[in-house]
Amino acid sequence: MLKNLPSTIFQSRKLVSTIARTHPVDASSSSAVSSSAVSSATAATHITTIHTNNTNNTTTTITATTATVILSVSSSSSRPHAMSADQQQSTSTLPQPPSGAPPPRQPGTAFFPLGYKEAVQQWWTSVTPTVAERNVISCIPYLREAVAAENSPLARIPSAEDPGQTQTSAKSDPYGPRIWKSTMVPLSGKNRGLNEFSIERVGEPVDDSLVMLHGYGAGLGFYYKNFEPLSRLTGWKIYALDWLGMGNSNRPPFKITAKDPKEKITEAENWFIDSLEEWRKIRKLDKFTIIGHSLGGYLAVSYALKYPGHIKKLILASPVGVPEDPYAMNAEMPEPSESTFQAEFTVDQEATTTHHDTNRLAEAKNRPAGTAEVNAPRKRPYPSWLVWLWDANVSPFSIVRLAGPLGPRFVSGWTSRRFNHLPDEERQTLHDYAYSLFRQKGSGEYVLPYVLAPGAHARRPIINRIHAVGRQTITPATETTPAVKETGFPIIFMYGENDWMDVAGGLAAEEKIKEARVRILSQATDEEKKKENGSCKVAIVKKAGHHLYLDNPEEFNEYITREMLETRRRTLLEKNRS
Repeated sequence: MLKNLPSTIFQSRKLVSTIARTHPVDASSSSAVSSSAVSSATAATHITTIHTNNTNNTTTTITATTATVILSVSSSSSRPHAMSADQQQSTSTLPQPPSGAPPPRQPGTAFFPLGYKEAVQQWWTSVTPTVAERNVISCIPYLREAVAAENSPLARIPSAEDPGQTQTSAKSDPYGPRIWKSTMVPLSGKNRGLNEFSIERVGEPVDDSLVMLHGYGAGLGFYYKNFEPLSRLTGWKIYALDWLGMGNSNRPPFKITAKDPKEKITEAENWFIDSLEEWRKIRKLDKFTIIGHSLGGYLAVSYALKYPGHIKKLILASPVGVPEDPYAMNAEMPEPSESTFQAEFTVDQEATTTHHDTNRLAEAKNRPAGTAEVNAPRKRPYPSWLVWLWDANVSPFSIVRLAGPLGPRFVSGWTSRRFNHLPDEERQTLHDYAYSLFRQKGSGEYVLPYVLAPGAHARRPIINRIHAVGRQTITPATETTPAVKETGFPIIFMYGENDWMDVAGGLAAEEKIKEARVRILSQATDEEKKKENGSCKVAIVKKAGHHLYLDNPEEFNEYITREMLETRRRTLLEKNRS
């Protein structure tokens, strides 16, 4: 609970001043502001926003001063200002990025490229989140052409806007016929349901299922470049889900009632993975393969540990929360301006999708053991405003909602960097989709401070749990029958070559998994050794960053296809044995 209101305002101003100092805005954007835009923005921000802290059932009041100061500083930072000789010298001696990493965005480049007038116009004419999802789904090859060529009134783009299904014929779809379906899967309880998008080939038995889980605050639509290539394989059905409280799934209140810090983490994780397990039962899936990106990968690990016996293969795409010590994997500690977490918001995507003549996997493997401990790098001094906002559970999407007509402008600071390697039409479609999701009622987004500490480092790190994944007891022993235990399953860590997530975390996890496998096999019976299926490997996707599935979808899809084919071969082998 915030006990000191002046302190709250002061911290908000510190946030604003830091943003203005770190990310100056291009002067050209200020000329776009109109008197109507300013008056609309002022009217929208003269409010008081009430945020309920679900941990202790108290209420935190954040006055409109926050938004007003943010907007005023954003406006004033748009004006060009002269640099002193000391500032020029400081700029010329900025720390250089590590070898192979994309360079940091240079000062003077517009952090929020969307002008004020355009932002207000987008806010006024913005589409609903379900329509925005439909527009993204309509970019999928063959589905788009099939719907465009169909004269029937039943032809449609299946999405949260228009639940139902569309079938592409072999004539319009060289890998068809395929059924593309969108469904809201109701769960138990009030206002609980998962938004689901699925694809399957017509006339073929389905023996394997791939479930695709997005990251924090995102939505299933971001996988739009992966749906078509991955659904070409025989015997597979593809599912993509919006996590409960995110995307276009239902958004019930996010409440944490536990008092103990460890119990808070467990309750926060369960809020998501319990809904995933309920969905699995509704879909009657015995076993399936998971792709989890970022927070989706973290939650997929938690799911595997709580609900054993249902995963065939676990693919973690740039998972968040792997290392125990966020700096133990690094030989050098970059200055705050080079924070890897900041790269998600500041590094240009064109730089991210550029190949560098370095091998991150080899560099990480050859890094001397214990380097971090020997060098004893100092902890990065996270700004006090960041820690304050994080612990107060003020999500970045709260700021987007509070900004009102200027919300699209704030979102453009992220979308302009994440999607600027895409064609103009797709870039705008994804910007609209992202803004439509970010501005929705807050729900699952409030999980962030419970599972992650400031800087996106896990409070319950994966590295301390990964050795137990695939090794849980499925059925406890009874007086007459022995316990049934998992015998391991393949786990794949995937990173982009320019990823702000450290691949060394995946390599450390790989070592832990291999050590656990050796230990188990040393005590296993001959029958248990035959059933053993545990393995782990780490892969790097070139010309890609944290969003590797979108940065380089061709290489990402090719790699996932190989993993699916390997899983399919094992499924058929087990089917023939039974």
